[in-house]
Amino acid sequence: MAKAKIAVLVSGGGTNLQALIDAEKSGALKSGSIRLVISNKKDAFALERAAKAGIEALAITRKSCGGQEGFEKRLTEEIENRGIDLIIMAGFLSILSEDFTSHFDHRIINIHPSLIPSFCGKGFYGLTVHEAALEKGVKVTGATVHYVNEIPDGGEIIMQKAVEVKDGDTPEILQRRVMEEAEWVILPAAAEKICAEMAGGGNAETERSK
Repeated sequence: MAKAKIAVLVSGGGTNLQALIDAEKSGALKSGSIRLVISNKKDAFALERAAKAGIEALAITRKSCGGQEGFEKRLTEEIENRGIDLIIMAGFLSILSEDFTSHFDHRIINIHPSLIPSFCGKGFYGLTVHEAALEKGVKVTGATVHYVNEIPDGGEIIMQKAVEVKDGDTPEILQRRVMEEAEWVILPAAAEKICAEMAGGGNAETERSK
């Protein structure tokens, strides 16, 4: 069975990218193959992770493309030239336009470090999410994998996993626990689920309607 081809979009260290690479190596991600990593930051450590794993890696910046429209045009070209089936945003801190997301409808997924609809949307990323959770005093947080549309964190939910908030948690401690207990678990699992559907000749839209 042919594997679905995956492109991962990243902006920083690439810990979720590493979780995907590890999942593919272990066989947990067996229906998809990571073929391309793209970062909008030239100095992102994620590019080194990709190179170490033997995965093609590109740095594409808005500045080098003359703005958002050129940036998205270049992204689309690189993705389509390689026949990519699934795009995974793994710590990709860049809002994509409706033109881009609708072009790849139900083919882009994102990992967000909270239980959507809590602590999500514009401005909620990185430590900001965990700071907000602690400030609110929630006892449970977690992570969500969702489809990407033109609304930040607004696409349909695919998977969620809850994580306990403990007394004495700092935003940094909570961030680490959410990554280890939720993000690194459900992102590879969601990728495998969708890739299996794609490799089986269907797609997520078809599967959900059954």
